[in-house]
Amino acid sequence: MLDYVDLEQDLDAEERMIRDTAREFVEQEVRPDIGEHYLEGTFPTELIPEMGELGFYAPNLDGYGLPNVSETAYGLLMQELEACDSGLRSMASVQGALVMYPIHAYGSEEQKERWLPKLGTGEAVGCFGLTEPEHGSDPSAMETRAEKDGDGYVLNGAKTWITNSPIADVAVVWARDTSADDTPVRGFLVETDRDGVSTDEIHEKLSLRASITGEIALDDVRVPEENVLPGVAGMKGPLSCLTQARFGIAWGAVGAARNCFETAREYAKDREQFGGPIARFQLQQDKLAEMATQITTAQLLAYRLAELKERGDLRPQQVSMAKRNNVRMARDQARIAREMLGGNGITTDYPPMRHLSNMETVYTYEGTHDIHTLVLGQDLTGISAFE
Repeated sequence: MLDYVDLEQDLDAEERMIRDTAREFVEQEVRPDIGEHYLEGTFPTELIPEMGELGFYAPNLDGYGLPNVSETAYGLLMQELEACDSGLRSMASVQGALVMYPIHAYGSEEQKERWLPKLGTGEAVGCFGLTEPEHGSDPSAMETRAEKDGDGYVLNGAKTWITNSPIADVAVVWARDTSADDTPVRGFLVETDRDGVSTDEIHEKLSLRASITGEIALDDVRVPEENVLPGVAGMKGPLSCLTQARFGIAWGAVGAARNCFETAREYAKDREQFGGPIARFQLQQDKLAEMATQITTAQLLAYRLAELKERGDLRPQQVSMAKRNNVRMARDQARIAREMLGGNGITTDYPPMRHLSNMETVYTYEGTHDIHTLVLGQDLTGISAFE
């Protein structure tokens, strides 16, 4: 696999094991059927418990049966999963970074003991309810409300574009607490089998098809006080979760781009035209050289993020830079790889077109490219473009 500046030489034994385990799992269990899942618009749900057994859900957290591996190891896992398909990485990323992380960081001891072991093994599936039909890039304008009622709350509102929601057992729902001063945003653990909860699936997607996406509708849903995340109030809660998930995306996008590169390189060496392999032509070598350079640059950025995160120095704006750059890179390089495959590149026999389509979603979700641009602009100038 492409590792042009020998970054993987510095991996320790555990990091190598996690990389190799994920790579073997993908090759044996997922890749043979992922094209069919993409065409059918399905996710291999039967693999969810196996992914849990392998420790793919929030392995960088500690306690409650979680492995507490390095941030580099976690990034490598995301890279290998997305090298197969963005839907696979999305499932693990949502389960770990957007559901388990907020429970681990902000939950009560009872909440942690109830949910983290089951989510970690894949016995339970979670989803993250932030985006609303009318509020995507500006989640602070959310309309979902939670009103105090006796010893609990009543929730009303709607969330959309929610990965895993149709198969989730619990949703981390962010809502405004209308019973408190200034109506702060708070997190609620909402079991999806409660009265008033519906999680309809979104069909007919043209991107991220091998992923289960849905809505969360809340109609007078009653949850007890003990279902409120006690450790955070305000937008810090959901935004900190997104920072965790975007870190994984920055790594995952490298995996998708690397898979496109490897496919294009092998194809160019095997495909003969005009009396020899097309890899001998300068135009094709130029494309491969540029792909390798862009992927390597993105790898360096991802590895640096892991170093900063490991020592507690990582800033959200740095994650914005990596998410913005690496996803754009993967989007562009998937297109070049598809181009090198010619007509064969538009079939499910080869992954670049599938990756290219998926990157259109990854380019948009968890902060659009434009929003991350403005986050960087504000950090660099001290002037907000959002006001």
